[in-house]
Amino acid sequence: MTDFMRWLYASYVKPQLDSKPTTGYEECLSLMDTCLNEYLRTQYDRTVEFYAAHAFLLGLRTGAGLAQSSQNSLGSTQPSI
Repeated sequence: MTDFMRWLYASYVKPQLDSKPTTGYEECLSLMDTCLNEYLRTQYDRTVEFYAAHAFLLGLRTGAGLAQSSQNSLGSTQPSI
């Protein structure tokens, strides 16, 4: 990942994830905290960072693709929304 993506994850994505309610996932998340040793916890955190950053980029690309698609299908040069 690029330095920008690491910064984006640390500054925006991770705080957003941490602030969301964990209803329905309490047991799974608790197991991740209690069952993993220090090395595995670090590897887990890095894996979450990778997938969360790429999911964020996918959302950006999808949104851009949908905007372009709606413009092309309607023949409009004005952005939708």
